[in-house]
Amino acid sequence: MKKITTSFHDILGISSATICMVHCLIFPILTILPIGLSHNPFIDLLFALIGFYAIFKIIKNSTLLAASILTISLALIWISVLTEIIFDTHLDLIFLGGTGMIAGHVINYKSHKNRNH
Repeated sequence: MKKITTSFHDILGISSATICMVHCLIFPILTILPIGLSHNPFIDLLFALIGFYAIFKIIKNSTLLAASILTISLALIWISVLTEIIFDTHLDLIFLGGTGMIAGHVINYKSHKNRNH
């Protein structure tokens, strides 16, 4: 059985954070259109859980910079998502957290790639 590498988890994290960012940027525009869409913060929670899984799997093998960026970014996302679920208030921290997640995973991916060559 092949061991899943950190690169896989970085690609999962990058993909999830990018899809989440597109969702967060495009979906508010779609709710303005009269097509019956409404926002569901549990979709954001799903993206946060995927991000948590990816970070949990790679954090012990990452550099201090990547680990710090990923941890802080994930905290910002969780604060934003939980605030929206509990208080029905949207915080823009999710955009900062999503951007940080993408950057952190890219930094970790490049660092991991450089160590294996």
